Amino acid sequence: MHSKLASVRPKALLFDLDDTLWPIGPVIARAELTLHAWLAAHAPSVARQFSIDSLRQQRLALLEAQPHLRADLGALRRAGLHAAFATAGEDGAKVEAAMALFFAERNAVTPYEDVLPGLLRLRERILLGSISNGNADLEVIGMARHFTVSLAAAEFGSAKPDAAIFHAACAALGVAPEEAVYVGDDLLLDVAGAQNAGLRAVWLRRAGQPDHLAAGVAPDAICATFDELLAWLEPQLAD
Repeated sequence: MHSKLASVRPKALLFDLDDTLWPIGPVIARAELTLHAWLAAHAPSVARQFSIDSLRQQRLALLEAQPHLRADLGALRRAGLHAAFATAGEDGAKVEAAMALFFAERNAVTPYEDVLPGLLRLRERILLGSISNGNADLEVIGMARHFTVSLAAAEFGSAKPDAAIFHAACAALGVAPEEAVYVGDDLLLDVAGAQNAGLRAVWLRRAGQPDHLAAGVAPDAICATFDELLAWLEPQLAD
């Protein structure tokens, strides 16, 4: 570890969710296909006027105009659907049913095979928490029990890399930032964000993910699996 915090015994391990505990790209792609099929059946004028890609472009334009929505991706998608329904002359009351369908599909994730065994081993040694900018529902997914604290940007009101959400998670766990390690796949949001907030940070770089570091970002460790994460952490937890 390069960090001056290397000698501090970790008391808490905090995780990102999407693309750290499960792959999210295929899940979102499937959810958007399912949603568009629902629109074709229940709001056909929306489906005729808006493709999956044009709905995405509309959300990006909304985000540019209303950057605060970056902290609530569900609200961003809901606003985009309301705008599309209005443009197409469809009943906006149907948007909530569309969102319920999308969220159900979005939460149909499959953890990487090393995650559940790894979390069970870690829970015996250290406090666990999660911080996510996404809208995964750990209760629906069935993984909430693994984490003492789980913060979502949409509920907290600010998103990574804002130091406030990292500090809030540490406070909720009763640890100082220097006593916590954050684990995530995104070099800027997760690694740099956590380090700038005073935590150590592990880049969990799964197979197939880009392997080049971002300029100026130096993770405290780079791991490809939970086994590697446990191997890095174990000596620091030894009494």
